[in-house]
Amino acid sequence: MTRPPKPRRIGFIPDATYFKPAGIPLRAIEEVCVSMEEAEAVRLKDLQGLDQEASATKMNVSRRTFQRVLASARIKIADALLNGKAIRIEGGNFEVAIRRLRCINGHEWDLPSGASTPPDFCPTCNTASISQVSEWDRGPCRRRRRGRHDR
Repeated sequence: MTRPPKPRRIGFIPDATYFKPAGIPLRAIEEVCVSMEEAEAVRLKDLQGLDQEASATKMNVSRRTFQRVLASARIKIADALLNGKAIRIEGGNFEVAIRRLRCINGHEWDLPSGASTPPDFCPTCNTASISQVSEWDRGPCRRRRRGRHDR
């Protein structure tokens, strides 16, 4: 009896999950489907610049599995870009790593691992304006990303 593969860990779910070339109507376009784990592999390796070992560790997979997932994602993305196809990001066998939340007043906390949706209010100040903190919004790079310079 074979066991199902363990889920791969992802640290970010993108807000935008569908991309299409401009000027081509949806009814006339082919699409490629990139799984959530493939998108995470591209994010870790190409966007964050992590090496293969660190990326594999973050996704809770072997380096070989990480390389296979990354190669599959890159082929699909290249096919879409060069052949005028849409890209849909969805599906896969994954679990979301602990998510960090922030209210508009700057209070931050981790969403419990079993929770599927964020709370309606900040536990510190009860404001209803809550958003997920992406890794891009953390640390000193945040200022440079938004166009401000360190002084």
